[in-house]
Amino acid sequence: MARLSIGILSLTELSVSAAIHLLFAFYILSSAMASDLFQVLTDCLRLNVVKLGTGGKEEDSKEKVLVLEGSPPPPIVLVHGIFGFGKGRLGCLSYFAGAEKKDDRVLVPDLGALTSIYDRARELFYYLKGGQVDYGVEHSLQFGHLQFGKIYEQGHYPSWDEHHPVHFVGHSAGVQVARVLQQMLADKVPPLLHSISLISSSSPPTCAVNQQAFTGHDTSEDWVLSITSLSGALNGTTRSYYDGMQPQNGRLLKPICLLQVCRLGVIVYDWLDAAWLKNYYNFGFDHFRMGWRWTGISGLADLLSNNTGPFASQDWIVPDLTIQGSIKLNSGLRTFPNTFYFGYATKRTKKVFGLTVPSSIWGIHPLLVIPVLQMCHWRFPHGVPPPHKDYRDEDWQDNDGALNTISMTHPRLPVEHPSFFVVDDSKCHPLQPGIWYYKIINADHIFFILNRERAGVQFDLLYDGIFQRCRKHIFRSSTPILPDDTAISDPHYSQTTEVGDQGTDKRSDQMPCPQIPA
Repeated sequence: MARLSIGILSLTELSVSAAIHLLFAFYILSSAMASDLFQVLTDCLRLNVVKLGTGGKEEDSKEKVLVLEGSPPPPIVLVHGIFGFGKGRLGCLSYFAGAEKKDDRVLVPDLGALTSIYDRARELFYYLKGGQVDYGVEHSLQFGHLQFGKIYEQGHYPSWDEHHPVHFVGHSAGVQVARVLQQMLADKVPPLLHSISLISSSSPPTCAVNQQAFTGHDTSEDWVLSITSLSGALNGTTRSYYDGMQPQNGRLLKPICLLQVCRLGVIVYDWLDAAWLKNYYNFGFDHFRMGWRWTGISGLADLLSNNTGPFASQDWIVPDLTIQGSIKLNSGLRTFPNTFYFGYATKRTKKVFGLTVPSSIWGIHPLLVIPVLQMCHWRFPHGVPPPHKDYRDEDWQDNDGALNTISMTHPRLPVEHPSFFVVDDSKCHPLQPGIWYYKIINADHIFFILNRERAGVQFDLLYDGIFQRCRKHIFRSSTPILPDDTAISDPHYSQTTEVGDQGTDKRSDQMPCPQIPA
């Protein structure tokens, strides 16, 4: 009877979660379509007025590709997270809620919404430099997809090199995409060697003569000037286990779970291969050729039964977001001495009599209310070994509804990278490269994306701070200068920073943030 009750409760929870996610997806899609329809009607009216005023002559209104020249300042590249989208998708809707309009030299690439961190890093390089996306022959054979993908006839920043670097700002999984790409630029090895290094080695692979990660490009880590993490998935998330990843290995899906519902929906969406719909929103699996033209009915059956496709080969993003997957990924990623790093960790929880509870139900987006409550009480199942020797369940209970706060501050697993908790911005300048500066702010995971009005003045304070740091406080110097010692807090504790209406920082409750030894 107890097992039956637990089963019914689990199915109810799954049904509610699936319904909430579907409603939110429908809301986003319908909002984007309504906005586009309004824009089309406005453009038609404007075009008629122009015709009347010009005697019927029409001007070419075809949208041009935004191409930035190599002149300073360096571009800021906003990299979206899981289920995200870049400029040109979902019509006029902006993933970063219009933050890209705050600076003239900002790029918002459209990468695979569900493709793996590795594949997205490859796509990001060619988006900037131009050319046809090359996933690597060995990697493509290993995971069962085409070697070549989308063609960028014109790169958005063709001058990109160590003398013309970029700033990356990554939300959620987007920051890991930027880190993996920087590692590829530094290692200068073909894709297969790099993928092996990410999985099995903590040291950079040995370069063979004339080998290049990106054919025709002599790259280095100095192509990246800074990386800013906004609610970044730097060490994985326990949310992935609630949604359906098996905690035993962090790679396989449970038979019945939210991610299985997602998997079936994505397969059907891609198999239908409706061009107008995929132009509007694309999960990024075109290089797997899952459409009906390539697979037919029998192919659809194989995809649904998980015999073929990205979910069968595990070449998609969620396995990279488990704690085990992040440890494997991070084992090959370095923090470089000439690159600046800054992180914003978010949380919507607090401690009450030693228990972790939501800090405010009303301040949490409806999509994330249940996840915040679940993650507050996460524990690895009895008998399942923890993903790391220093892992403790209680350290991972503070969260923002999608990621654990401890995971967002700086890379910790399997080896902790140099970090610096920022109490007062004015006391940590000039910034030193090779250190992860970070703040903890009260917000849920989607507080600073999609809906600008929801965050209010905090939206402007956050992005203005990011852009001003990129423009005024990040520059390479031959002699690094240490931050003011008075800005260094106790390394064993972190404090939450709440951005006030007047731009002042208010210190809130303390959150244990134990250091994980190397």
